[in-house]
Amino acid sequence: MKVLITGGCGFLGQMIAKAILARGELRGPDGKMAEVDSIQLFDQLAPVTPFDWADSRVTTAAGDISDKDTVAALVDRDDISVFHLASVVSAGGEKDFDLAMRVNLQGGLNILEAARARAGTPRLVFSSSLAVFGGPDLAKEVDDMTRHTPETTYGMTKAFGELCINDYTRKGFIDGRTVRLPTIVIRPGVPNAAASGWASGIFREPLQGKEHVLPVNDGFYMMLLGYRSAVEGFLCVHDADSDALGLDRTVCLPNKAYAVAEMIEALERVAAEDGIKLGPITRERDASVEAICGSWPLKMDATKARALGCPEDRDLDSVIRGFVEDFLTP
Repeated sequence: MKVLITGGCGFLGQMIAKAILARGELRGPDGKMAEVDSIQLFDQLAPVTPFDWADSRVTTAAGDISDKDTVAALVDRDDISVFHLASVVSAGGEKDFDLAMRVNLQGGLNILEAARARAGTPRLVFSSSLAVFGGPDLAKEVDDMTRHTPETTYGMTKAFGELCINDYTRKGFIDGRTVRLPTIVIRPGVPNAAASGWASGIFREPLQGKEHVLPVNDGFYMMLLGYRSAVEGFLCVHDADSDALGLDRTVCLPNKAYAVAEMIEALERVAAEDGIKLGPITRERDASVEAICGSWPLKMDATKARALGCPEDRDLDSVIRGFVEDFLTP
């Protein structure tokens, strides 16, 4: 079978691809385990040379996800699964409404229609976000029955995607699944346009001896999940029996909220144990970042995810150690 990952050249896309390569198989459209012989990573920009971790099963393609013909050419087999991660992120969507609508809405519809056109019912895993919730009256704990109240264009497009996944599945066009993510840490590389990007930067830059400028106060809370657990969660939801998901195809991955002060304490604890000299953390509050991130809930009920077998982080220290092992250890 083939696996298509949109946004595949980004961090999570690459990590999912690596995990699939290691497994060698996923459940196909017929629900049976099938060998994965092709993984295509599609993104706005793609490397000319292959990733150093990839083998001959992995190819890359660059293009515009809002172009219907481009997307249709990617979904070119009936034995295909799609992980749809491509998206304009939170702060980026607030700065450029038209771009968010074109990429997140039109791009998402293009993926859905391309999958619908295939024979059978391809599995399509959509990456959503806690940003579907928001507002001053929102309870800090939400569950599957909490009404969508996004406070950002990004959150609105994710709520739209969740509803489309449910309806296309109800109609029998696809076998859709939505993974609703908390903020994922620790992302390597350089900061992106996500309002929540500081939640990775607070660990990433100091661990590399660099300064991190913190835009929120030390008492600010953020719901987090480590990327290792997130990747396994994606694959778990993909392979789950359709009946176990129910009519609402959304699965909130396990999560826990931490105060900034707790994040710094865990960082300092791991650094001391591993002999890492940390770069400085300086405070420079950004009201727009606090407003966006502060509108999100602090806990999503993950009963369905746990029933499906999705993993959760042991603690924040283990998340930090995983990042050090995967990206900072020669």
